[in-house]
Amino acid sequence: MGPMIEDDMMPLFVINGFLEAGKTQFLEFTMSQDYFQTDGRTLLIVCEEGDTEYDPKLLKRTHTTMITVDSLEEISPERLTALELKHRPERVLLEWNGMWNQDELRIPKSWTVYQQVTIIDGSTFDLYVKNMKPLLGAMVRNSELIICNRCDGVEDLEGYRRTLLAMNNQAEIVFEGEDGEISEISEADLPYDMSADVIRIAPKDYGIWYIDCMDKPDRYRGRVVEFTGMVLKSPKFPKNYFVPGRMAMTCCEADMTFLGYICKAREARNLETRQWVRVRARIEYEEWQDYDGTGPVLYAESVEKAEPIRDIVQF
Repeated sequence: MGPMIEDDMMPLFVINGFLEAGKTQFLEFTMSQDYFQTDGRTLLIVCEEGDTEYDPKLLKRTHTTMITVDSLEEISPERLTALELKHRPERVLLEWNGMWNQDELRIPKSWTVYQQVTIIDGSTFDLYVKNMKPLLGAMVRNSELIICNRCDGVEDLEGYRRTLLAMNNQAEIVFEGEDGEISEISEADLPYDMSADVIRIAPKDYGIWYIDCMDKPDRYRGRVVEFTGMVLKSPKFPKNYFVPGRMAMTCCEADMTFLGYICKAREARNLETRQWVRVRARIEYEEWQDYDGTGPVLYAESVEKAEPIRDIVQF
């Protein structure tokens, strides 16, 4: 669930996804659940006309007023405040139009996004990643829950998972098929040898390793990896610590970010930011100031100078 709501704040639930992803069905299911019932009114703002109509009986039974908007300009803080004053809801549900950039959503100061859920049609996921990654990234970036439905027959669910985690590593990701949740995703054939004493990560596989290492601690704890990265040092780090990493494009060119894990190495004091090194290190999982909780901490066995890698990590 989202944060605690102050009495004078209006809780906003955002459900987003591309057209026909199943947003209406998800909202109808949620609205009909006991835990979602309230004595007061609910305001439902629908930003696109899908194939699925809301059931008028369900809206009446759940004290829900539905408003349809046709353009992003109609969802200004002023318009939303006017709707709140007119309908006096206890909460607001927003079914977002996936073709509008969600980064442009502006809400009144007295509103707060209580929970955000992204619905993705697994059968068309590849298409949207290839053609509309910035829009997908804007939807996924702040979602607590991502539901991928229609995943029957999708072979690389692990790949989908890594792509989504690169955009938002805090989200809970659920894959669903016709028979419900697909809980056991078969371990994808990783492009490096997990049975080797030293797991060698090729430059092109750095992004896969980075996400998998964060996502699957049991797979990597105590294992030794070797990879090439660029040095990042900071006065904030304790002595003998640095971050070897790579520049990555998690979503679009505007979302360039440095991805690396903290590393303890006796060689750290002689390293300078932006130089390239080949690191061989043991992976442990520990509390660290920059992690929200526990995360990978590398203990270097060796750090040697290396040739720069020109390519940007892609997902």
